[in-house]
Amino acid sequence: MFTTLDKRLPLAAAGKEFLRKAFPDHWSFLLGEVALYSLVVLVVTGVWLTFFFHPDMTETPYTGSYEPLQGVMTSEAYTSVLHISFEVRGGLLIRQVHHWAALVFVAAIGLHLLRIFLTGAFRRPREANWMVGVTLFLLALLEGFCGYSLPDDLLSGTGLRTAQGIMLSVPVVGTYLSFFVFGGQYPGHEIIPRMYAAHILLLPGLLLALVALHLTFIVYHKHTQWARPGRTNRNAVGKPLFPQYAAKSLGLFFTVTGVLTLLSALLQINPIWSVGPYRADHVSLDSQPDWYVGFLEGALRLMPAAETNVAGHTIVWDVFLPGAALPVALFVILYGYPYFERWITGPFPEQHLCDRPRNQPTRTALGVAAVSAYAVLLMAGGQDVIAFVFSTSVELVTYTLRTALFVLPFLAYHATKRACLGLQAADRRRLVEGRATAEVRQNADGGYEQARTLLPAAEAYRILVRAEPEPRAPGTEAWRWFHRHHVRNALSRWYLGKRVELPATDRQRHAIEVVHAAPGEAEEADHR
Repeated sequence: MFTTLDKRLPLAAAGKEFLRKAFPDHWSFLLGEVALYSLVVLVVTGVWLTFFFHPDMTETPYTGSYEPLQGVMTSEAYTSVLHISFEVRGGLLIRQVHHWAALVFVAAIGLHLLRIFLTGAFRRPREANWMVGVTLFLLALLEGFCGYSLPDDLLSGTGLRTAQGIMLSVPVVGTYLSFFVFGGQYPGHEIIPRMYAAHILLLPGLLLALVALHLTFIVYHKHTQWARPGRTNRNAVGKPLFPQYAAKSLGLFFTVTGVLTLLSALLQINPIWSVGPYRADHVSLDSQPDWYVGFLEGALRLMPAAETNVAGHTIVWDVFLPGAALPVALFVILYGYPYFERWITGPFPEQHLCDRPRNQPTRTALGVAAVSAYAVLLMAGGQDVIAFVFSTSVELVTYTLRTALFVLPFLAYHATKRACLGLQAADRRRLVEGRATAEVRQNADGGYEQARTLLPAAEAYRILVRAEPEPRAPGTEAWRWFHRHHVRNALSRWYLGKRVELPATDRQRHAIEVVHAAPGEAEEADHR
């Protein structure tokens, strides 16, 4: 049977080549797999939950087993979630596994993107795969928000009302957009069925298709790798898929599933019965969304009130800027960053070796500054809780966080850049002076000093092999119409101008050129 199929489809050859594909063994590369296995758990638990959930907003008196809500008017969606939680065997555990898996899924994608950003793994030829990853992150956020809103409880309804307010803030088309999404006046009877269809069909389909495309790109381009002896810009060193990496990856899958199940069994999450069903005239106390959209909540709370009337249209800046413009700007920056870096660094060959974050101080500092700004916005999403816990006024917390939003990223950027340059200087000292040993020797002056030895070859290789693009200078532009592109040259000097030169001999520099030579350029580097 297999022979018959193999004559028509090259199963043996393709399978043999794929099973021998090299996979990286560094822990930082496992973040993408954690996201993948969280998605698997989400799909499995989500399929199970669809058997019991009813996406209907028709309201009836509650007659289920949760006595505090007996007789309260609840929607069919809310009632079905209570039924899953209290009357279906194992239902509450599966619900919580699904929710925890969603949180871990988004977190793993975010950390995976951060790892790729800090190590420069988005550079040529992986720009398209970076854009696929950013799109996966965007779809994961939308998928999480849709799932969060489906129970129709007071907390998720408050978030849905916030989303509707953001839609209304869009100039000119905001009211039409809200009317289209909600099928009429808010909240209407269409939003839960529509979000349910998007949550179980549209968004998962797009996610799975993009995951397949993402993995295809990884197989085609091979993985990036850290500089080690034997690893160059023209090879991919790692463990074969079968049996070594398959066993390791399977163990990670069971670990992720076990941790998610343990979290769900021990830590309660999203107890919708404690807040009650959604009513448009009610707002729940301590309303904070899931962490991945908490930065939007924080931005809305920190933005001062401001609006402008233009040609009969009111632009509500305190909602439009943080709620609509901020996320759009965020994803525009994420999509465009690989091309921005390539624009200011100039033509560069394919890069398959990871950058150590310290060797790209500006990029690393920008990443840390962005994370610090995100942390401030996330804290601002719970400003009322912070004020209550620390017995202070909400106004004081708000003004403090507004100041921190501008000051903290500035400080984080400069501190990180100085730290990266300091680590480069430390690497230089280690190359020059060697590594300290446990021996103490007497010098010619009669004093004592700690003995030092040369660094191991592998460690020296890791330090010396680094990408060192030069800043752009006047007269180096590729296009004849832009011989003096002052803005690009200035940005290039800012981005690449500061680094600590490493002590390398001519022979070592030639060896580094050979290591960094792109596929097809090795012979030319050897001749030089």
